[in-house]
Amino acid sequence: MRTKLLQEQDIEEAAALIRQGEPVGMPTETVYGLACDAGNADAVRKVFAAKGRPADNPLIVHIADIADWAPLVTEIPPLAHKLAERFWPGPLTIILPRTSRIPSVTAGGLDSVGVRFPAHPLAQALIRASGVPIAAPSGNRSGSPSPTTAAHMIQDMDGRIPAVIEGGSCICGVESTVIALDDERSVRVLRPGFVTPEQLAEIAENVTVDPAVLAKISADTVVRSPGMKYRHYAPNAGVTLVQGGQAEFLQFMRAHTGEGVLALVFDSDASACEAENIPYRAYGDTDEQRAAAFFAALRDADAAGVQHLYVRAPRTDGVGLAVYNRLLRAAGYDIAAL
Repeated sequence: MRTKLLQEQDIEEAAALIRQGEPVGMPTETVYGLACDAGNADAVRKVFAAKGRPADNPLIVHIADIADWAPLVTEIPPLAHKLAERFWPGPLTIILPRTSRIPSVTAGGLDSVGVRFPAHPLAQALIRASGVPIAAPSGNRSGSPSPTTAAHMIQDMDGRIPAVIEGGSCICGVESTVIALDDERSVRVLRPGFVTPEQLAEIAENVTVDPAVLAKISADTVVRSPGMKYRHYAPNAGVTLVQGGQAEFLQFMRAHTGEGVLALVFDSDASACEAENIPYRAYGDTDEQRAAAFFAALRDADAAGVQHLYVRAPRTDGVGLAVYNRLLRAAGYDIAAL
């Protein structure tokens, strides 16, 4: 079975597959997702199987109207309402206690569920046409770089799922920010994304970043968000995250040139870097634009047959925190601090 590439006019065909319990590739503003009926346990198991995803890694549930949230969770605190009003539709996932509408397999065995209202019009159209909330982890093989184009997703999923909807390149390029509410005034960031801690602090009195965002956690830790526990986002090549300023990084790369070695650099480093390199700030000067190019650059490295990739670390504020978090996991916490 070859995976079919569907277009915008084929939304009803994709929705029919969802209602039949099949997974479908869905574009969102963050990354492409592997979508299925969130309430159909068998369909969810097909998603886990297609991705090779560990069963304790929960899925995020997507809705297309803010009113559709209520049947999925047991309560919506005032702070959650304020956050949804500010950031939805958009790249924010809010974790709350789940109702029985969400099967245990969808929630990774947890008593909570993460819910998101995506901004991409085709994602919204598919959810509405399907008539069900949609569970959709990133549409890559588990552990590999997330797909930011339909071609990326077909590269990973061809023959594993019936169809992918063509929706262009994702404008964010990293998965959604995932948060939990510690109390009526406090937000904890479990996975950073395009909605930054600084933006969350405009709504919540207290915003903290979970230690797992920047540090490795033990294999037996129970996590409430995807992207916290396992090695993720990694190309086939080995990855080392290099922390340091431009001069230190360029000097480091002089000692690490050679066949099969590639540097992932900022545009400002590219001409001076003596190693073969790919700039992952190629699409602009902002953290947001760098994030959008990040996963594509990792896939470019694989396409070039790279054996080892050295990546200059971004800052850890704003959207840079999301890119840094993904790099840590792609590198398996292999860090060179200069």
